[in-house]
Order: sequence, then structure tokens, then C-alpha cells
Amino acid sequence: MTQENKELLLKDLCARLPYGVKILHTGWDYDSDTDFDTVETLIGIDDKFIYTVWDKTGDREKHCLSVSNWKPYLRPMSSMTEEERLLFHQNTLKYNEVTGYSEYTYKSFDWLNTHHFDYRGLIEKGLALKAPEGMYKE
Repeated sequence: MTQENKELLLKDLCARLPYGVKILHTGWDYDSDTDFDTVETLIGIDDKFIYTVWDKTGDREKHCLSVSNWKPYLRPMSSMTEEERLLFHQNTLKYNEVTGYSEYTYKSFDWLNTHHFDYRGLIEKGLALKAPEGMYKE
């Protein structure tokens, strides 16, 4: 993973912290000498560690940060429903009377993060996975 992609992924994950983004952790089990994949909920990041809640147990775990082993599950922008699109436009965009265009605001990005949309193109870059339908149903 390039340094640029690592920084992009870290910025994106930090912005998603309050929203319960699910991530796939790919690792190595030293006891059984096998690869493993677990789906976890991101709860924190610092300069050396990533913090998650294991969905199976609810226990908090501290993991060494190796960004290449973590991929968030995100929704492609194309999966936005018509109802979601309407809510997004009604509640987050600001109309600019001078230009005649609607502008994105911080509320726009908060809304996209809340609904786990991939507005940075991480899925296409191989830095995120397409969320299975229903993964983020409330």
C-alpha cells in the first residue's frame, strides 16, 4: 500500500469513527498457524493502534495498526436509493444564489459518513469493500 493510500484510508476511517463503520480485519493466528478474517466495528485510532469491538463477543480489543490488514465496508454511491438521495439533497446541500448551484457543506459529508457511503472512491482503489446489503440496517 502506498503512503498516499495509507493516509487516505486513515483520514477516511477517522472521519467515520462516530458512525460505527464495520471493518474487515485480515490477520494471522499464530496459535493455529492459519489466516483469519473477522468483521469488527471501529471505535478508535491513534498513531500506533486501531481499536475495535469484536462483533461476536462485544469485547474491546487493541490491535497493532497495519493499515493494509484493515478494509472498511462501505456503500457505493450508486447504491443510494431515491429516498436517500432526496433526504441528502433536502438536509445537507446549501443553495448558492450567486452561482445558482447547490454546494456541499460539512453536513453533506457527515450524512454520507452516517450512511456509510464511499464518496472518496475507496472501493475502486481496493482500499474498502462493498458492504453487503443490509449490513448497516438500523
